[in-house]
Amino acid sequence: MSSVSTPEKSGGLRDGVQKFGRFLSAMVMPNIGAFIAWGLITALFIPKGWFPNEQIGSLVGPMITYLLPLLIAYSGGKMVADHRGGVLGAIAVMGVIVGAPDTPMFLGAMAMGPLAGWVIKQFDRMVEGKIPAGFEMLVNNFSAGILGAGLAIGGYYGVGPLFEAFTSVLESGVQQIVNWGLLPLVSLFVEPAKILFLNNALNHGIFTPLGTDQVAELGKSVYYLLETNPGPGLGVLLAYWVFAKGSIRSSAPGAIVIQFFGGIHEIYFPYVLMRPVLLLSVILGGMAGVFTFVATGAGLSGAAAPGSIIAIMAVTPRGGHLAVLAGVAVATIVSFLVSALFLRNYKADDEALDKARDASKAMKGTNAASATTAGVNVRVNGKVEKIVFACDAGMGSSAMGASSFRKKVKAAGLPINVTNTAIENIPADADIVVTQENLTSRARAKAPNAHHVSIDNFINNPVYEDLIEELKASQSGASPAERNTTATTPDAQWDIDNALDKAAPGAGAVQSDILRKENIRLGLPSVTKEEAIREAGRLLAASGYVKPGYVDAMIEREGVASTYIGNGVAIPHGVGTAKHEIENSGIIVLQYPNGVEFEAGTAYLVVGIAGARGEHLKILTKIAEAIEDESTVQRLAQTKDVNDIYNTLSVQPE
Repeated sequence: MSSVSTPEKSGGLRDGVQKFGRFLSAMVMPNIGAFIAWGLITALFIPKGWFPNEQIGSLVGPMITYLLPLLIAYSGGKMVADHRGGVLGAIAVMGVIVGAPDTPMFLGAMAMGPLAGWVIKQFDRMVEGKIPAGFEMLVNNFSAGILGAGLAIGGYYGVGPLFEAFTSVLESGVQQIVNWGLLPLVSLFVEPAKILFLNNALNHGIFTPLGTDQVAELGKSVYYLLETNPGPGLGVLLAYWVFAKGSIRSSAPGAIVIQFFGGIHEIYFPYVLMRPVLLLSVILGGMAGVFTFVATGAGLSGAAAPGSIIAIMAVTPRGGHLAVLAGVAVATIVSFLVSALFLRNYKADDEALDKARDASKAMKGTNAASATTAGVNVRVNGKVEKIVFACDAGMGSSAMGASSFRKKVKAAGLPINVTNTAIENIPADADIVVTQENLTSRARAKAPNAHHVSIDNFINNPVYEDLIEELKASQSGASPAERNTTATTPDAQWDIDNALDKAAPGAGAVQSDILRKENIRLGLPSVTKEEAIREAGRLLAASGYVKPGYVDAMIEREGVASTYIGNGVAIPHGVGTAKHEIENSGIIVLQYPNGVEFEAGTAYLVVGIAGARGEHLKILTKIAEAIEDESTVQRLAQTKDVNDIYNTLSVQPE
């Protein structure tokens, strides 16, 4: 009995901790740029900085006291109740800030932001449908003002002093650990927690607030280095490169570049999981690094995100670079030497790494929903008029999913409008919203009244057939007149899409230029998904489709949810906020005959996209149609003729 129940309980506990950690980090991560800006100003212009400047240095205090807590509280409130919740969160945290003027209120912001969002959300639910016509704006504005004022006053008298006392106790406890010389022991839980994908929760939810408080007093903080130190992971990867046998050895150099210079630590997690005893390596390496940091007085002036050696050096205060590099080097050496003991003559192939990656995915929780996706019992209640496929940016996977499903809807004779959009733009009248499982919670928050379907990939998903059958049953009660007047037909929707494409400025000229033959690369050697995504982004930028900053947005998008859409195809693209980095619509195709491992499967075709004005949607539709046939993908994955891919996927201008 116990052998069955315990894993479920531990998995539930782990999922709960990860969910809470992601919630905390989600309030901080969107504002990391502000933390870095504050850290750079601190490092450069305070009296001990590189270029002391009293006027510019005067920005440091107001930014840490007001700007950063306000941004965190706004983000927390917005996560719960959109912009209205964000505004209430900012109002509420002002009471906490003023009520505890001597302590940067990051923890208070993390509490008041979501609380304010929850309060306004409950109020809106309570009065929904009860406001007389014409009084909506009046009620909305005054309710926000009254509730915000109440929360601010409550924060001033209650939450502010409470969190000031709590922060003081926490800082005293941590300082006592430092005084006792026990800070290196934090690596006992930091390094294993990273392997469980709690790294962002630790860094942004715990160490960043503590570090920011310490910087306000000392100008630097060692807390910023506890999780971001790339040394332990680098030592493991170097040991694989030097001592391991088999094909696993050749994969280590690429992983080293991604981990050490790119700052994506997750790349080394599967290597540890292949040999779980290597947890000892990263723990001892982490402890040695922290000991060196403390002994040399190392610290950073701001948060380093991601944990790249480049980012770490950028926020290292004047005169502190050698101390920081010493800690990274010691952590690397210790981790390398301990790993060497366990990896001498260790032989592993790609299959072993694949299994470790699967275990890593399970740790991250990305397979939990996928395991139940196929054959899930999709229930549809009532008549459906609009189905929306949503993803983070609204221009890649969701567009292809909508195109694929629209064909099935049309074939079934269902008068349903099938569209795609970014999650932030899900329309209020959406009846069904289809998203990847990692994005479903965000979609539910945006469209709480819609029926949500969570899937693992957008192409040839067996859930579609179940959904079509449910839709047939639900639509059977509607009269023909209702069907002809209440929904946009699939044919009409396609006409609208075409009209939009033709109406776009310069659409005719750009359409023929979206996919160029020179942007189809064949026979590429297998690489990591990050390398494949960066190569796709590099080509998009080199071809003038995007600005260079779009490449980082593509990596960020992959961290939100896998861009693998099924049938051996991935379509990496930028997050929705990166649309300003797009110059023109463009698509590039990278062929990897031996595949590139993405979270949800192996991609043989990696299609990088950038979409402006919807001009790329025709080609995405063509791709969706082509890859539904697995034999087509198999042919394109092995072809040595650029024209084969070009003729299959390109759309000629009309």
